[in-house]
Amino acid sequence: MSYKQMRLVLFFDLPVETVSQQRDYRNFMKKMKSQGFYMIQKSVYVKMGIDQQAADSAIAKVRTELPKDGNIFVLRVTEKQFAAMEFLLGDYSTDVINDDRRIIEL
Repeated sequence: MSYKQMRLVLFFDLPVETVSQQRDYRNFMKKMKSQGFYMIQKSVYVKMGIDQQAADSAIAKVRTELPKDGNIFVLRVTEKQFAAMEFLLGDYSTDVINDDRRIIEL
């Protein structure tokens, strides 16, 4: 199995105390979703890139959409590293594939 693909993990902490901050939050989320990021937790989004160059391009697009307040972090990992992530669940569930069988090659 080849692991050339990259994953971008986007972590963010944006304030939503004022109306303008809430608007900035909503606009940022819409833009991230339109760029192909999907949610894995409340403030953690992921996007797959086919290679390092695609990951660099996606990060450049995120930079153009930064709200003026808050913190945004991007972690670049290989598909193999992402597949090694463990799901730690309170109750054991057999419907979660917790190994590299969950990788879909196109």
